[in-house]
Amino acid sequence: MIPSVETCFHLMEQYNMLENIKAHSIMVARAASLIANGLCGAGFDISVKKTVAGALMHDIGKTLSLASGEDHAELGKIICLENNLVEVSDIVGEHIVLKDFEVNGTYSEKEIVFYADKRVNHDAIVTLEERLAYILERYGKNHIDLRTRIKVNFEMCKRVEEKLFRNLEFHPGSLARLVKNGKQLYNYY
Repeated sequence: MIPSVETCFHLMEQYNMLENIKAHSIMVARAASLIANGLCGAGFDISVKKTVAGALMHDIGKTLSLASGEDHAELGKIICLENNLVEVSDIVGEHIVLKDFEVNGTYSEKEIVFYADKRVNHDAIVTLEERLAYILERYGKNHIDLRTRIKVNFEMCKRVEEKLFRNLEFHPGSLARLVKNGKQLYNYY
């Protein structure tokens, strides 16, 4: 089942999602919904409802993982599966690292959420470069291997960006302005 926005917020409460993580997830959902709507408008088969739900749920495991040290994407996927949210479980499980990305393949909700997450720092839309600098500072200090993996992941994100925006009527640099001037999540389905 694809959860409604209300169900996503209920689960955020149930799993004690921290307010800053909730604010981040809402902004990721707003950015992702704009991209998904743009792709739908361009004639591509994308579920806006699934994209928004996946974006709202993408960090559902993060608060718990702060205490346990577990991979929050994998923990979030498990939480989705335990709550019969199979349709968004892969989006949640792959929001950090995409599997099987094809630059010339069909569009997917996973790609949109993966990309939108990389564009939101806390609750503000930033450039990929700004987000990369933050991630490297926050998580990559003194860890050469991890820094390298993060950089490689952001290089893939640039390819995702190129793929998503080649068929959109707006460009990556306008994402923050468009989201700021956009509709609320409830208007997207």
